[in-house]
Amino acid sequence: MKPFKVTSTFEVYESIEELPEVIRDLMKQAMRARDNAYAPYSQFKVGAALVLNNNEVVTGSNQENASYPSGLCAERTAIYYAGAKYPEAQINYMVISAKSMKHKVDAPVPPCGACRQALVEYEVKQKSEIPVFFMGESGQVMKANSIKDLLPLMFDKTAL
Repeated sequence: MKPFKVTSTFEVYESIEELPEVIRDLMKQAMRARDNAYAPYSQFKVGAALVLNNNEVVTGSNQENASYPSGLCAERTAIYYAGAKYPEAQINYMVISAKSMKHKVDAPVPPCGACRQALVEYEVKQKSEIPVFFMGESGQVMKANSIKDLLPLMFDKTAL
């Protein structure tokens, strides 16, 4: 047996005010989308926003259903809409903000595993990295330079 080590490096911003202006404005759009989430079961609202290389901004929020598997996360709502509406566009950035209706979320909240898999598919498709910024409702913001930093041992078409 020999060890196999996987590492990822992230940037940490102490608050939204430290972000570059374009990312800060995008995060505010994600926060507005988050506030429109339909989350009556989990009471956990998530908003996502992304900028495409055609300068379009696409937002999404989580949409729940009493039959839990039928719901959809904010990240996939946004990325699937972008893929349907602008199939040739590339994603320049994605930002995510999460908020609980039960307690304050002041630590960064990364995408779930299903969203990481969906996002990495788009990163592979466009042959360029998708930087992702994520936060709670306040506090620190983390940045991954690539979805592969969040999902280093990705599953893709090469395994099929």
